[in-house]
Amino acid sequence: MQKHIEISDPVLKNKIRRKEINFGGNHKLKIYGLLSCSSGKRMKKENRIFFISENEALKHNYRPCGNCMRIEYKQWKSNQ
Repeated sequence: MQKHIEISDPVLKNKIRRKEINFGGNHKLKIYGLLSCSSGKRMKKENRIFFISENEALKHNYRPCGNCMRIEYKQWKSNQ
């Protein structure tokens, strides 16, 4: 788990290319989703956090995004 404000843009792009970052999330709302999510792209940089895997996000008690991960979100919601 890494905060966006702690990573420079060239390092971030390199980590995404090498698949060291696969999901993004909102630290305040505890939501994670795909890096291509339109909701995630509008997020403030200081609230953005990155994960290597979906399991890492779930381990830190983040929930799936209802916009870009609808199926996962519905499964998560039905388990609540």
